[in-house]
Amino acid sequence: MAAKSKLKKGDRVIVVAGKDKGKSGDVLKMFPKENRAVVGGVNVARRHMKQTAAQEGGIVNKELSIHVSNLAHIDPKDGKATRVGYKVLDDGKKVRVAKRSGEVIDG
Repeated sequence: MAAKSKLKKGDRVIVVAGKDKGKSGDVLKMFPKENRAVVGGVNVARRHMKQTAAQEGGIVNKELSIHVSNLAHIDPKDGKATRVGYKVLDDGKKVRVAKRSGEVIDG
């Protein structure tokens, strides 16, 4: 069983390990069962694609998935990597917060 990830589609993340260490981007797609995510501009491979009715063929740059353990949220306050916690607001809404600064990640 896959562990619950604190990442969501659209989050700003930074790569903390691997060949793309230091690069950042937005989460384009999540694969929760595999604990993997596709991040824009990270882990890019060149693929030879056959022409179809929808797209033309040739060599295409494609983002591949990366394991979520190699990703960290970007703190909205200072732009550095942070861990994520949860907080219940006064109105009863549960939100994600950056542990580094205490800023709310999703409004």
